[in-house]
Amino acid sequence: MNLQRLDKIISSTKNISRAIARKEILRGKVTVEGQTIRDISFKADAQAANIEYCGQALCYKEHLYIIMNKPKGVLSASNDKSRETVVDLVPENLRRANLFPVGRLDRDTTGLLIITDDGDFAHKVISPKKNIAKRYSVQLDGILKPEMVEEFKKGVVLADGTVCKPALLDIKTDTQAEITISEGKYHQIKRMFGTVGLGVTELKRLSIGALTLPENLPYGSCRELTKDEFNLIFDN
Repeated sequence: MNLQRLDKIISSTKNISRAIARKEILRGKVTVEGQTIRDISFKADAQAANIEYCGQALCYKEHLYIIMNKPKGVLSASNDKSRETVVDLVPENLRRANLFPVGRLDRDTTGLLIITDDGDFAHKVISPKKNIAKRYSVQLDGILKPEMVEEFKKGVVLADGTVCKPALLDIKTDTQAEITISEGKYHQIKRMFGTVGLGVTELKRLSIGALTLPENLPYGSCRELTKDEFNLIFDN
């Protein structure tokens, strides 16, 4: 049994502050197993108990996992005073406190992004030690050469001496390729191609692990991950 304070359950589920949740409890707006609870220190098993707020049953989840098709021009951040962030794009029905993007896509990079409030999960996804593959589509301003495949496979050394882990380069056309990496250094893909004299003009993340970006998810849209999709993240 996982007992939690009722104000915490209400706060996380309805995306309100715990102070407001406590006021709502005191006003008699919360019931547990049909009984009105006015004790703000009351604890309940959020997974098992029948909890209602303003007459509506709560669907409590300890953590939330959201898949987004990130558009251009939006920051991969939780908040920013002057610019729009990916968390700003999350619809009200999926909002809750402490949401953040798992890893960062550059402002001009698009594609698959996971948003969550689960720090342990995020660490597993982005940690190079976990070897979770991230695949990208990349458009370049110059001609790709076959020998670059082997260079990337050996591990590119960036201009500042940083050694990258081996990467899989799959050339599609003279100027377009897919690249798979298992780490996320600052501007890594752009810097990797810079070592072979190429500039990145378009970059889109296609997959994380075995989870691919859904074709029917428009830019700027998001939804909750299914259980099967969640498991695909850790399947390389």
